[in-house]
Order: sequence, then structure tokens, then C-alpha cells
Amino acid sequence: MATTAQSVAEVCAGARRASRSLAQLDTTTKNAALNAMAEDLERRAPEILQANARDTEAGEEAELHSGLLDRLRLTEERLAGIASDVRAIAALPDPVGQTIEGFRLANGLDVRRVRVPLGVVAVVYEARPNVTVDCSALCLKSGNAIVLRGSSTAAHSNTVLAQVASEAAVGAGVPEGAISIVTGGDRDELRELATQDGVVDLIIPRGGEGLKNALKQHATVPVMYAAAGNCHVFVDAGADLDDALAIAINAKVQRPSVCNAAETLLVHADAAGEFLPRALRELRERGVELRVDGRTRAMSGELADSLADATEEDWATEYHALILAVKVVDSADEAIDHVNQYGSGHSEAIVTGSTESARAFTAGVDAACVYVNASTRFTDGAVFGMGAEIGNSTQKLHARGPIGLRELTTYKFVAEGSGQVRE
Repeated sequence: MATTAQSVAEVCAGARRASRSLAQLDTTTKNAALNAMAEDLERRAPEILQANARDTEAGEEAELHSGLLDRLRLTEERLAGIASDVRAIAALPDPVGQTIEGFRLANGLDVRRVRVPLGVVAVVYEARPNVTVDCSALCLKSGNAIVLRGSSTAAHSNTVLAQVASEAAVGAGVPEGAISIVTGGDRDELRELATQDGVVDLIIPRGGEGLKNALKQHATVPVMYAAAGNCHVFVDAGADLDDALAIAINAKVQRPSVCNAAETLLVHADAAGEFLPRALRELRERGVELRVDGRTRAMSGELADSLADATEEDWATEYHALILAVKVVDSADEAIDHVNQYGSGHSEAIVTGSTESARAFTAGVDAACVYVNASTRFTDGAVFGMGAEIGNSTQKLHARGPIGLRELTTYKFVAEGSGQVRE
């Protein structure tokens, strides 16, 4: 496995060499490599968890945000889940070589549009060691070489996980260099990786606005942003309030550190008087800090004095924590406008009994995933049947939403003739 004992350019060049063989590797070999990877993750669990404990202890000493610590921490259960996701990816159809469409021209030329790997994918991510394995598995199955660049916060975890993945893959017949990691963690290294034109085909960052902005300043390689999630739940007039409460609590509380957790609760004025006192009380009982507008405060009863005032910054903030902004709106249109102004284009939900409101919300909200009467927490490659995900794209080219196997391919046109020439 290549690491920054070599230069970034050398690691990327090795990945480029590996990508040529990997693109033509048969499905059986790729699946065998993935299953070997899953087995070794389980077999080497004590070694992996020991490395992760070093990172977690250092993070606690550095007083990392609770959300970052949650994403950093591996447990036996989480590691087993990662291995299970790798096996799920192995069981999925191989997208490489699939014919997307085919047609015959009037001159008899047969044209097919066929899925092919992107080539070399670089993934830059913060304190999320599971990303090391998820991304390696997805890239391997889709025929891409991968260059991983994690943060120094998870350096020990990422190094051992990449080593496990690479050694298992090479042992099953995958070319050396197909899974590589650069581990220095400084900005110079990031800049060098982001400017590997002609060698790296795509960079996917998973992290906050700081990482995103750093890449925007320097990247000459194409970037697909797996961006932040400032997600909303809108409780419409006439919504089933029991469902609305369950969805709002799940979207905020179930795992607040992740990008598909809700950060703002919008409530229609016609539902607010009955819904808000109950919802605010239950959210507070579950440890959620509430930041509210004036109309919410007026309907909050005995909680009024204990609630913080929401500021303009709160509407635009992804908290990664048990903090929720709450606002009363007068219509579905106002909720849609608020979501489109402050949301990040990730995941948005409406709870409603109105078909008209549901259609307006799904048509009007500009986001990768829009839910009707369901929690935003379902936006996940594994949940969507993709095995895992590299991230959730909030862009519109070329992929949107969870980035899985098909999103890691492009296509080529293959034309077969019998001597045709153009006149």
C-alpha cells in the first residue's frame, strides 16, 4: 500500500497505473477482494480498535466537538457494520460494462453507451474512519483506483484501515496501488493532491465548509462536493401531529452529528398552537437546545423563559449537535422559500396530510433528497440499497444525492460498423 513515504505525486502516479488494470478486472476477482476485505476487518478488529482508541483519546484531550468525536469513534458494532456494508457492495451488480442504451443509425452503424470507471478518485475527508473502507470498497467494485487523504485527527485509524483494505485486495488479485493513502495532513499536501491534472480524475471532499473552501481555492482537478447538510423538517397545517413529532425527534436526536440530521424545524401557524408546546417539551427532555423565533416563544408556554433567541446565523448553521432552530411560518410557500434560502441542498422533509402541499414542497424545494411524511435520516447510500456511499452530493453534475457505484462511473460510446465512412 502506498503512503506518503512517497510523495503525493508518486502515490497518484501509482494509482493511475493501477487504474488501467483495475478498469478491466473481472467481477469475480473484485467481489473476492471485497469479501476478503470484510473478513480481515473482522479478524483484525482488535488492532483497528486499538488504533482508533489512540485517535479518540487524542481527540478528547484536544477537546474536539462532541459531533466530531462521535464520527471519529469506532466500536465493535460499528466495525461489524462497516464489514457488512462491504459484503453488501460485493453482492451488488457490477456497473462496469453495463449498456445504458443502444441504437442503430440509418447507415447500419450500431452505437452503444457503456458504463466505464472514472479512473482515479481521490477522497479527502475529516474525522470519519468508516469513510476509509466505504470509499475503498465502492471504488474497487466500480473499477476505480482510490487515493485517500484523511485528517490527522483520525490518522492511526485511517492508516490501519487502509492497510487492511489494500492488503486484502492485493491478496485477492487486485493490482498494487489500487488503494492508497496519504497521511501527512497539511495544506500543502492537499494542494498538491488537488492539482494532479491528468492523473487524478475526480476529488470528492467529505467535510465542512473549511475543507470545501480550501479545495475551491486550489483545485484544478474536477471536484464533486459531498457537502454539508443544513436540513429541515416542515410540519404543515393538517399534519398528523403524532407522526410529525416522531419524525422531528428522529431527524434531530437519533444521530445529531451526521449530515442528514435536521437543524431547523418549521411549523405552520395553523398547527403551531397545538404542536409546539408538546414538541418543544419532548425535544428539551431529550437534551436538545432550542433556538426559536418570537412566534415560537409565544406558543411555548412554561418553556418560554428557557429558550434562546434564534439569530440569522442559526438558520444557516449545521450544528452537528443537539441544537435545533425553530420557526413558525404562515404557509407551505413560506417554508419552501426558507428552505431554499438557508438549506444546503441535502435533505428536506414535509409532514402533511395535503397532497397539494406535498406536491408543492417536492417540486419547489431545491435539494438532492426530499421526503414526504418521513425523516431526513434516510438519506444514506446503504439505506438506499447502494451498499454504502462515498458521500452525498448536493451538486447537480454529474451525480446528486448518495454517491454509490453508478455515480463512480462515466460512459463511453462504442460504435460497431461494417466499413461505413462518412460522406
